[in-house]
Amino acid sequence: MTRRNKTLSAAAGLLTAIAISLSGCSSDAGAGGTSSEAPSVDAAAISPAGIVGKGKNGEDPALADALKLSDADKKKVAEGKFTVGISMNTMDIDWSRLTIEGIQKTLGELGVAVVGVTDAKFKVQQQIADLENLITKKPDLIISIPTDDVATAQTYKKVAAAGIKLVFIHMPASGLSYPSEYQAVIAPDNQGNGQIAAAALSKFIPQDGVAGIVDFAVDFYTTNQRTQRVKEWFKENRPDVKIKEVGFTDTNAVGPAAANFMTANPDVKGLFVIWDSPAMQSVAALRNAGVNIPITTVDLGTEDAVEMANGGYIKAIGAQEPYNQGVAEARAAALALIGNNVPAWIALPSVAVTPGNLLEKYKSIFHSEPPREVLDACKSSGLCGTQ
Repeated sequence: MTRRNKTLSAAAGLLTAIAISLSGCSSDAGAGGTSSEAPSVDAAAISPAGIVGKGKNGEDPALADALKLSDADKKKVAEGKFTVGISMNTMDIDWSRLTIEGIQKTLGELGVAVVGVTDAKFKVQQQIADLENLITKKPDLIISIPTDDVATAQTYKKVAAAGIKLVFIHMPASGLSYPSEYQAVIAPDNQGNGQIAAAALSKFIPQDGVAGIVDFAVDFYTTNQRTQRVKEWFKENRPDVKIKEVGFTDTNAVGPAAANFMTANPDVKGLFVIWDSPAMQSVAALRNAGVNIPITTVDLGTEDAVEMANGGYIKAIGAQEPYNQGVAEARAAALALIGNNVPAWIALPSVAVTPGNLLEKYKSIFHSEPPREVLDACKSSGLCGTQ
């Protein structure tokens, strides 16, 4: 689908992608989706050596560790009595909650006041209205993730024209210039997460076998990067593997698409599903259809963590670090507020999550203890490593 033909309806669907956000077995395996001969996946072996991808405009990545504030910087920030507004695409998922927690805690420690947090509920027009309302509050800076990088671009230009600085989450709005109209983009390494998913999935695909992709069929940079790297990785490392794929635009109807795809392509021995919510819809539909197949995906959530802990369909996840990303966004904002130069593209490394390190990575990503349902699943299966 081209940007020219992309409708606002499709754009709303892609929202669920950020918000939110922004992981062959034989058919006679157990109900959980595994077989006694299923290979294990070592997180260290599938982890990229560094940042794999580049920025939307081809920028080389800077690491979040570069966002350091000296004591003099912190004093200047505190004395500035700055205010910040936050415009999110959704507030209804763990990714958003953790991102906001990281932003607000860090800004609070630096003495920066948050004057509003808006929730576009995946609606482009709502975010446009949210941004215009934030402009009237006259914050010194706005942190925001575009619901649609094209449809919202003119409104972000209004933000810049009003003298309000901008720090973007994931990607900049189209047509805005760095550093005159925005001061930084903070993002996960989506290509790195795709690489993790591909490297893990490869272990389940036999020589000359077939792998499947359940993709988000909307032209959206974040998810495009994941799928692009999955395909590249197989081409570079497993050229014997044939790739088949199916796309979806309705984020609430992925299960039937995945089940129909497997019915039509019984030779597929493993699936990459673009992020965790579609992956879990696929798990439910495939389990109901009696189809048992390993799945890798992107984003660690409680549902796919439980599925993995139970030894089910989910074999590996390329995870983001939303809390830490929020911390980086707040630090970038603080530096921009006092006039310091911030790199155009700051990337956080991808995190490989497998049953062996699930408890450790859940704790570090969520900044909290794993919930009871994850712990119980780990105890029952005996697959998880210790914290």
